[in-house]
Amino acid sequence: MLPRIQYAPTSDGASIAFWALGDGVPIVLMYPPGFSNIQFEWDIPEFRATYENVAEWATVIRFDQRNHGLSERGLAGVSLDSYEHDLMGVLDRLEIQRAHLFAANDAGKVALVFAVKHPDRVASLSLFRTNAGPATSAPSPGWTSLVPLIRHDWHLFTNLMATALNGLDDGEQTSRIAQFIRESVTAAEFESAGSALAAIDVQGVLPEVKVPVLVMHRMDTPFFRIDTARQLVSTIADARLSVLPGKSPIAWDNAVVEAVRAFVLEVAAAENRARFGLRSGNAFRTILFTDIEQHGDLLRRLGDAGGRRLLREHERITRDALRAHGGSEVKSMGDGFLASFGSAQRALECATTLQRALREELGTETEGLPNGLRVRVGINAGEPIAEDDDLFGTAVIAAARIAALAEGGEILVANVVRELVAGKGFLFNDRGEQPLRGLEDPVRVWELRW
Repeated sequence: MLPRIQYAPTSDGASIAFWALGDGVPIVLMYPPGFSNIQFEWDIPEFRATYENVAEWATVIRFDQRNHGLSERGLAGVSLDSYEHDLMGVLDRLEIQRAHLFAANDAGKVALVFAVKHPDRVASLSLFRTNAGPATSAPSPGWTSLVPLIRHDWHLFTNLMATALNGLDDGEQTSRIAQFIRESVTAAEFESAGSALAAIDVQGVLPEVKVPVLVMHRMDTPFFRIDTARQLVSTIADARLSVLPGKSPIAWDNAVVEAVRAFVLEVAAAENRARFGLRSGNAFRTILFTDIEQHGDLLRRLGDAGGRRLLREHERITRDALRAHGGSEVKSMGDGFLASFGSAQRALECATTLQRALREELGTETEGLPNGLRVRVGINAGEPIAEDDDLFGTAVIAAARIAALAEGGEILVANVVRELVAGKGFLFNDRGEQPLRGLEDPVRVWELRW
């Protein structure tokens, strides 16, 4: 299902369409001028499958730069500055302090400059077929001869452009690329945006890029030379080259996804580990995730003021339990908490204390709630990724999915947690192997008897 499309205002007054999908580290996908329609591309099978794949380990974010797709049209042409404004507007709208950027072709120029101007907002760059010099990153040998067609026969131009990019081997995909261009921009918008970024030379900023960079090159691309990729890697201090199979001009396929996934998660795991005590050799943590049962119904029944009073009590009780057992509050989501512990035993003791306190103080009929306030708790253990006062990764996702399996008042734990506290006096009921959405293998889950 197409994610909910929202709009972000920019500092210069434009309105930018975007969507976000997933639970993990934030990664923003930036496409070159002439190729961006966040609604149409979702219906292209290759794009859809890729977005769903990436959303299993990241929060994938797509937006249409101005004069493209569903974003505001009829504005002054796309430029380096305007594309930067669009990206910043989306990050601010989502309240994302640092994101990983994936940029294809000429969008890579924007990403490189943005990383230099706003290093605090960029965790890493993944560049696909990017040329930093004053020429388009994806020229076809026949490109110059096609340009006059833009104004005279837009439909024919897009068909020939798609053929130049993708060849004739896969006619169906070539046809989709042509339609993708037409759904993204008008002929005038394509000519204006494409020429604007192609003429820009950002080679001068390359030595100033301080974030980790992955440069990707297609092994069999017919018109993008590996020398261009090597020049980026040799000039950027913390850059690496990944040569991938195939010649497809489409950025997203399994080879690209796996290269980006390995790179982004490696960078994310290395960042800010000390914030949560996740230094090398001390990265294993127990993750506690709580969730208020029927949170939406609670607010509707009590109203804003009554609901907020009850939630304040819930927050007080939860924080008291965390302090008493050495838990670190990672964040409160309004309807629950994410917390981290250095000890599995302390995490289970905290969960038990929390449930008992909630039952004693808020567990009877409260302001019209027949069963009081009931909270689900899920606990997992592993090596989460620490980034900007938050935790990400499979360990965290699994804790949230386990909490979702619980009933109000229950504490469910992953098998690894049960094994960590073996012989320490805890009693469990076996709930069997459970499939967890977004994770490949099922997890054996146990109910903690408290």
